[in-house]
Amino acid sequence: MMPPFTPTFPHVPPGPVTGPLQLLPVNDGVVAVHTADGAHVGSLKKVGGVWKFKAMGYGADGGMEPGHGPLTEQHNMQFATPDAAEVSARLLDALGSTL
Repeated sequence: MMPPFTPTFPHVPPGPVTGPLQLLPVNDGVVAVHTADGAHVGSLKKVGGVWKFKAMGYGADGGMEPGHGPLTEQHNMQFATPDAAEVSARLLDALGSTL
């Protein structure tokens, strides 16, 4: 199944993030988190029955930087379920971005 957006993996500078965030299931325990325009900014991982946000950034050379990116400060934020509306609202609100 194709997502309704094109997932991309670019360097996203600190600052406002384009919302609402989009969730793309990877498997039963991982859901990729992308901005509204498709940039990958992290993942939700099910750890001990709790969904935790894992921030992800990409360097200028395209290399992955776990725990980095525009949502670094929200790394390890916990969620009961991978609900797109809740994840988007909480992550973006914590960043000071808008939907």
